[in-house]
Amino acid sequence: MARTKDPAVRTLLVERAAHMLRTREPITLRSLVAGTGMSTMAVYTHFDGMDGLWKALRQEGFTRLAARFTLITPTDDPVRDLTALVAAYLRNALEHPDLYRVMFDETFALEDLTAADATLEHLVQAAARARATKRFHPDTVPLDLATQSWIIGHGLVSLVANGPLPPTTLDHGPFLLTSLFTGAGDHPDRCRASVDQGWHPA
Repeated sequence: MARTKDPAVRTLLVERAAHMLRTREPITLRSLVAGTGMSTMAVYTHFDGMDGLWKALRQEGFTRLAARFTLITPTDDPVRDLTALVAAYLRNALEHPDLYRVMFDETFALEDLTAADATLEHLVQAAARARATKRFHPDTVPLDLATQSWIIGHGLVSLVANGPLPPTTLDHGPFLLTSLFTGAGDHPDRCRASVDQGWHPA
């Protein structure tokens, strides 16, 4: 007889595993359920074992990133919006540094690759709107520019969230994004204003 899956239990186990990562506790079947009143069978019921748990942790990182992106309301300034998405990416990573690290651990597959790809699509759409409004060159490829923007955000936050550099390293973000966007055709003065508004929203 199949065991009934409880979404609340699944969430509790994912949250507990994320907490254990954050506090550098070793995660095993027994340590994960210790003090929860559940048996180790709960991990098999909801994740088919520890490999499934790690997949769920990876997915949770992208789920939280997607939720953060949905808080960015599109405006009539797509360059500002693209910058705001990169800034949101950084904030999400700094708030969940251990989940962020697991997100890109390809030792385990994602549960839903499409949902993960959808996070990048937020940036692609902002880049496409910037091209459509003639902020970027007509031959700009939105996916390429979105990827380059993601690379800037990922590089910066990787050096701060789990790396050796201080948080002030993130202050280089506006300069890097302005350089990228002006290279794509945006006017320098207008670009700087948009990037500043996106990076430091009122």
